[in-house]
Amino acid sequence: MTTIDSSSRIDVLGQLLHERHSCRAFLPTAVPDSTIEQLLLLAQRAPSWCNTQPWKVVVTRGHGTELVRRELTAAGNEEPDLPFPEAYHAPYGERRREAARRLYEAVGVEWGDRGASAREAARNFELFGAPHLAVVTTDATLGPYGALDCGTYVQTFLLAAQALGVGAIPQAAIALRSRTIHRSLNIPDDRIILCGISFGWPDPDHPGAAVRTDRAPLTDVVTYVD
Repeated sequence: MTTIDSSSRIDVLGQLLHERHSCRAFLPTAVPDSTIEQLLLLAQRAPSWCNTQPWKVVVTRGHGTELVRRELTAAGNEEPDLPFPEAYHAPYGERRREAARRLYEAVGVEWGDRGASAREAARNFELFGAPHLAVVTTDATLGPYGALDCGTYVQTFLLAAQALGVGAIPQAAIALRSRTIHRSLNIPDDRIILCGISFGWPDPDHPGAAVRTDRAPLTDVVTYVD
């Protein structure tokens, strides 16, 4: 194994973190199986409580992706396996709206145009044209801590995808049609569907490709105790 000094490690990690973004447009070309396996092996290094590794992932390819895309777009919203937030109080609502504004501006949706924004939101269920979907689930008996561990898996997956040049977007919206996913992908009821990750080769020419979101300053999120 090649030894990398600490400054180089920071540079590599920093580059991956700054370059990673939610990809909302994909080329139709499938990702090779060997690349998908490499991505999944890297994601498998995610940490978890007592090494429980509660995640199980269903990855779609080819006809499997088209089946899920077709069924998701045909379905209406359903009760998610894990309840969604009751409200987005300040500052969470403001951050959410600012991210939406940037996306809508980039793709030509006028702020306040409910019809156009609904059509843009519906692209979640079209998987943004991605050739692959990874559905992340946790064991229902592990409660919120299983979901927490799966969050580390999602982040590791996203960074691994970025390192491999693969575009990806985590989608909580997929959980709004959880019964459809359970049925179409034969996911048993004792598995909680947390989110999907659509992935594939990114389309650099899509108008939303350059959209990036800001991060809150440390003064807003960190408290030091001396």
